[in-house]
Amino acid sequence: LEAAVVAGLASAGVDVLRVGVLPTPAVAYLTGALGADLGVMLSASHNAMPDNGIKFFARGGHKLADELEDRIEAVYEDHRTGAPWDRPTGAGVGRVSDYTEGFDKYVAHLMGVLPNRLDGLKVVLDEAHGAAAYVSPEAFTRAGAEIVTIGAEPDGLNINDGCGSTHLGLLKQAVVEHGADLGIAHDGDADRCLAVDAKGQEVDGDQILAVLALAMRESGHLREDTVVATVMSNLGFKLAMESAGISVVQTGVGDRYVLESMKEHGYALGGEQSGHVIILDHATTGDGTLTGLML
Repeated sequence: LEAAVVAGLASAGVDVLRVGVLPTPAVAYLTGALGADLGVMLSASHNAMPDNGIKFFARGGHKLADELEDRIEAVYEDHRTGAPWDRPTGAGVGRVSDYTEGFDKYVAHLMGVLPNRLDGLKVVLDEAHGAAAYVSPEAFTRAGAEIVTIGAEPDGLNINDGCGSTHLGLLKQAVVEHGADLGIAHDGDADRCLAVDAKGQEVDGDQILAVLALAMRESGHLREDTVVATVMSNLGFKLAMESAGISVVQTGVGDRYVLESMKEHGYALGGEQSGHVIILDHATTGDGTLTGLML
């Protein structure tokens, strides 16, 4: 899939930087940080390997609007039926190179965001045999945590297979067995984060949002004292926020609609029960590793 995408882009005159195995939010971050015109993530998200597909990011690292995706699909269908276009030749063909600095650049970005070190904490990380298998352990280690990793042996076939944020059983067991303070679970492309407490009990996206909302308000970073959630959020979350004096704005289901509301009104925090959490001051999309570090 990577070979096909790279060849297609280069044949259309686009220069391509291959960043290797990195999470979706890392691609979004690098798209903005490097001033690229387009970011492409190859991923099945939280699904099995055969579902791999293509996710685009526009300039700045933001997901494409529905209307723009529809236009792209329409152009694609036109070309499939034989509509001519001027394909570049010779020097007009794009150049392809490996960008090996992406890993360190992204981890350094995460470290720059972290409000405090994690020394003294023992954390179990379930990487879903996916894109965070190298980034997340490196970030938590640099932050000072003692880590235990599971689901960190990706072979290209085993992504999300019985582990990660969609299968928390192994993480719950590991947290209790190792006497850890908490467990963090990502999905395959690491734009989600769910957690497990020291007793092995699940901490879902609503609870993570609540923890972060209270902490960000305390530090003065929760703009308008408002958090954005979807209509799927638990009523208990809404009541807890209201009792703490925090307003909840609800959107349709999907992280793109959460992000649209945040960008339109300037809110700093939003997310979904599934573990998509967006901290807009530091990321343009859900970032599982960032969420875990902040939690």
